[in-house]
Amino acid sequence: MDVRVLNYFLMTAREENVTRAAALLHLTQPTLSRQLKGLEEELGVELFRRSNHSIYLTREGLLFRQRAQDMVNMLERAREELQQTEELAGTIAIGCSELQSMEEVADLIDRFQQAHPKVKFALHSGNNEDIKGWIEQGSIDLGLLIEPVEIGKYDFVRMTAKEEWGVLAHEDSKFASYEAIRPGDLVGTPVITILDKVVQNELANWSGEYAAKMGNKARYNLVYNAAMLAQRNHGVVICLKLNQHFDHLVYVPLVPKLTLNSVLAWRGQQPHSQVTAAFIRFVREEKMQKN
Repeated sequence: MDVRVLNYFLMTAREENVTRAAALLHLTQPTLSRQLKGLEEELGVELFRRSNHSIYLTREGLLFRQRAQDMVNMLERAREELQQTEELAGTIAIGCSELQSMEEVADLIDRFQQAHPKVKFALHSGNNEDIKGWIEQGSIDLGLLIEPVEIGKYDFVRMTAKEEWGVLAHEDSKFASYEAIRPGDLVGTPVITILDKVVQNELANWSGEYAAKMGNKARYNLVYNAAMLAQRNHGVVICLKLNQHFDHLVYVPLVPKLTLNSVLAWRGQQPHSQVTAAFIRFVREEKMQKN
């Protein structure tokens, strides 16, 4: 499969118009249409549904768009990794959960770039499951993960910050005046909680007998989206304490205190690009000096 054709497909999917996509790709419309038709024949499915003025992705096209983007990204990363120079250069991709320890990772990135200004970082936001999947696929180099996580197949360094759990409650709700949230306090209240199943288990253990009595309003991947619901005073968000402010929302900690550790992890027993290997060495040396 020609990577050029993948790029043609991605451009057409983005523009939803063959004429416009062809112009941006500096192709004639018949040439682009022929390439797209050939791709559909090669895959044995229809990727687009065509109308007089527009072109839309089918269900199969939507699935293939993500796979095509992954393939193009990985090829670009592989090309970059192979073009090693005497001066350290390249891009390091890191998957990041919304954690306090991101401040420590940001500091490591900043100091590494001061020593190697040609190195760039690509940050991908997601939860534990997203990040582990990206590491397995090879689309990122390292991931910032919250524990507990099965780290047997990873090499890692443990972050210093403790991740504290609490709730975001609307300033007009009764919980805004609480000093702390205790097990049972949220029974009868719509709860917005995280998608990550491992963390859900930790929260259920904290809640004990009350876990089954709490009503789930929604689950979230990124806390910003959950905060938008809570700002309507429709439920509370069970979340990590972050250096983030949301209008009309108040953070209240859990008691007994629930804190978890986090790790910066990468695939062990696997060759890394020159720039990624250098960053891993730097991170390990920094952590050893602090310990």
